[in-house]
Order: sequence, then C-alpha cells, then structure tokens
Amino acid sequence: MTYETIIYELEDHIGTVTLNRPEAMNSFNQQMCDEFEDLWKRVRVDDDVHVVVLRAVGERAFCTGVDVKEGIDLGDNLWSQEDPGVKLSPKHNRVWKPVVCAVQGMAAGGAFYWINESDIVICADDAMFFDPHVTYGMTSALEPIGLARRIPLGEVLRWALLGLDERMSARRALEIGLVSEVVTRDELWKRALEIAAVIAAKPAAAVQGTVRAIWESLDMTRSAALSNGLSYTQLGNPIGIPQVDRATTKRPEWKLR
Repeated sequence: MTYETIIYELEDHIGTVTLNRPEAMNSFNQQMCDEFEDLWKRVRVDDDVHVVVLRAVGERAFCTGVDVKEGIDLGDNLWSQEDPGVKLSPKHNRVWKPVVCAVQGMAAGGAFYWINESDIVICADDAMFFDPHVTYGMTSALEPIGLARRIPLGEVLRWALLGLDERMSARRALEIGLVSEVVTRDELWKRALEIAAVIAAKPAAAVQGTVRAIWESLDMTRSAALSNGLSYTQLGNPIGIPQVDRATTKRPEWKLR
C-alpha cells in the first residue's frame, strides 16, 4: 500500500510514523484508518523494525480525533460495527514493538487511540489534552476506558466530563503520569528518536517479550499474569539464556532522569 495520510520511514531499526494531514489537524478519516491497519501489519512482521516513533506534522495539533467532515464508515448494521481504534491502535494489531509517541499541540478525543497504546509518551511544552465528546452530546467511552489503564480514575473522569471547558496542560500530564517527559517543541522529535535509539540497540526478542508480557497482564488477574510472565522469561530468549554476555559487555553510562 502507498500511504498518503501518513509517512513511514525505516532507519537503524527505528520505524518512524508521521501523521500527515496538517490541513485537517491530523484528524483521522477512513483512509488513514485503512493505512494504519496495513502499516501495523507491516511493522509486526518486519524483524528489521525494533521500535516505532509516532509523531505528527503541523503546528497546531498532534491529532484532533476523527475527521468530523468526512466521518468514518462504520457500516449500517449496528451489531457489525467496529471501533475505528481497532485499525489505529498498535496493541489491537498485536504489535509488540515498543511505540514512542511524541505529542505536540492539541491531542483530542480519538488521538488517545494512539496515546493509550503507546509504551512511552513524551510531549512538547505546548501540548494540550482534552476530550470534546460530552460537550457535543456524545458519550465518551472508548478513549477514557483505555486511558483509565494509564492514569488515576479521577483524572480520567475530569478529562472526559469537562469536555471543551478544560484542557490538560503538558505540566499536568507529566504530574499524573500521562507523559513521562516534557521538552520544547524544537526538541520533541529529536528526543523521541534518542529514546527510540536506546531501545533499538537492545536485544529485540527481550524487548518485544517484555512489551507483550506487560500489556497482556492488563487483561489478567495478578496470579495469572505472573504465571504467564514466567513462561515469557523462558520463551523471550531464543535459547533460554541471556543474549548479552555480561562479562564481556561494557555497561552503558546510566542517566538520572
């Protein structure tokens, strides 16, 4: 598939995905949903991809959710309709390559299909997070349900219920753990690539096994998750032993965040 709403580049084991509809504030239409469905399949099976950076072009927004002018084709049969997030979200598509998400400007509503399922989220100091659904008389359900697995429930409810009357700042997003780092706009893409490069240099099997074990645990009881995780510590290494020889490997210089 040739992509038009997104740009995909692969270099040094880092797959960079850039939302490319700045004229529509990177809102997603049916074409973008279809392109992401193809992209995630491509990323999942390509062993040359160790990590993904997700970012967006444009000054005003990372993404403002669904394109309200074009809409999404959900089909006429209510019982056959599918959440568009199924196509957009990496974990829905069983992508266990880590996703580093870099957010600038507005991130609204459906943008959280990506934010909720990213492994590391950073943002620019001008980032604003909000959910317009209830303001327009629509139930907010899918995005806040996903968000409730990342941040405290009270913060989710405030974000969803205040709608367009309040926007969460980058500072507040950092305080509640929605993002792990705030940088200037000029540094955003560079910093996301720096984080991705550190991950890409690590043994891919161990990284992907770690991502899968942690995300799958969210749907399990604690005891089931621990049992499942134990098996992954064995399966996650090709021959059941560490892939790095600690005795001969120079340790990297650690950084205090």
